[in-house]
Order: sequence, then C-alpha cells, then structure tokens
Amino acid sequence: MNRGGFSWKRLLGVSAAKSRISRKIGVPLTRSGRQRKFGAAVGCATLIASIVVLVAALLSVAHAACAGGWHHHGG
Repeated sequence: MNRGGFSWKRLLGVSAAKSRISRKIGVPLTRSGRQRKFGAAVGCATLIASIVVLVAALLSVAHAACAGGWHHHGG
C-alpha cells in the first residue's frame, strides 16, 4: 500500500470514481471492505437467530406451564 506518496490512480480520479460507485451500489469494491461488511452482517444474523431461538424456547416453556403441562402441588 502506498502511504502518503504519489498515486497515479488518485491523480486520474480512479479512487474517487470507485468510492462513488461503491457508495451508490452499497457494496464495497475492495476485498477487505466486502469482508468487513458481510462479516458484520453474518455476526448480526447470528445474534438475531440466537435471540429468536431463546424467545421460542421461553414461549414454549410458558405455553406448557399454562396448558397444564406442569402441576404445582402446594405443600
């Protein structure tokens, strides 16, 4: 990676054009950008799926308790 030096791509506007296209289509044009974007999406989907499973399990337990699946005998 060229750090702070001369860049033909920057001079010719290639970098700016790629940035505009990337923002317009919503998909990063660099490999690291795509990995960062889709990695974050996968992480978020995993979190949401975990929450859905937890809520479903809690609802199932609550339903079983209300439907008479569990009997409480006072003692």
